[in-house]
Amino acid sequence: MTPPALYFRHSSSLEHDPRAHMPGHPDTPERLQAIEARLEAEGWLGWERREAPAADERQLEMIHSRRLVEHVRDMCLAGGGAIDPDTFVGEASYRAALHAAGGACAMTRALLAGEASLGFTGARPSGHHAEPDRAMGFCLFNNVAIAAELALRELGARRVFILDWDVHHGNGTAEAFRRRADVLFASIHQGGGFYPGTGPLGDAGSGEGEGYTINLPVPAGSEEDLWLSLLEHVVMPAAGAFAPDLVLVSAGFDAHRADPLADCRLETGSFAEMARHVRDLARQLGAPLGGVLEGGYQPAVLAECVHATLQALAGEEPASSAAPEALLTSRAAAQVGRYWPL
Repeated sequence: MTPPALYFRHSSSLEHDPRAHMPGHPDTPERLQAIEARLEAEGWLGWERREAPAADERQLEMIHSRRLVEHVRDMCLAGGGAIDPDTFVGEASYRAALHAAGGACAMTRALLAGEASLGFTGARPSGHHAEPDRAMGFCLFNNVAIAAELALRELGARRVFILDWDVHHGNGTAEAFRRRADVLFASIHQGGGFYPGTGPLGDAGSGEGEGYTINLPVPAGSEEDLWLSLLEHVVMPAAGAFAPDLVLVSAGFDAHRADPLADCRLETGSFAEMARHVRDLARQLGAPLGGVLEGGYQPAVLAECVHATLQALAGEEPASSAAPEALLTSRAAAQVGRYWPL
């Protein structure tokens, strides 16, 4: 029998609510409520639901400093407040963050144990902005980075590929693995000084990790043709040459045209198409594939995007191929082609 696709969740994700300290904050529990209502209406698409366990502080400290972990924990225990002008915690936020990181770790453990070839962690708070010593950008701990590090340290993986298609650059993940050659990190994101202001094309990592960071900034207003061109003609060939044992996706959906926090113009189907490309790569490599929820701030649209993405990840419809977009894809290929055969 084909192993089931696994979906990790935990009720604590609904208890983290930055609006207690900043009314009108866009990162709301309603985001997950909308996702789960949509999936429930479709019988969870046949995915097996599992409860996300809490990560322990040892796991958090594989990526983060003890100082950061203690700071977030103690702030939550004291009732919460502002970590920075965008990032707020309440009393329940630390518990939610432990289960968000723990879900990504449990998913990765199950994938590398052969329990499934496909997984998704639908939990919050998100993680990809959290740097080793700093929580920021709605993120407390870097869920996908912790999961990748667990895979490498304890679960037998030798190489992990992380694709970040959130509209904001995954600066925390990039910093966690900047000097590493066992993680290939690729981010397609809105550039031009857009939050968090990191991830220029020329930043390819440092030291032994040079070439193992792929930053692909796109201009405001970018549509599906550019995103898919960069993914198909730059990211996928590099990832194939890297030959990872595990593929992880920082799955943010705020590049959708309806999202209130960004200025890109993807459609719901754009995320399904990106998912098919990554799924086909993982299948060709024989590597398990896991997604970790990041951004997306229009709840109804987010729910449709997650639904379409999960369908595509588990489906059989092949990814479509198109000629590369001429200008920005060529420029990106010239940069990335210094390190990888494209």
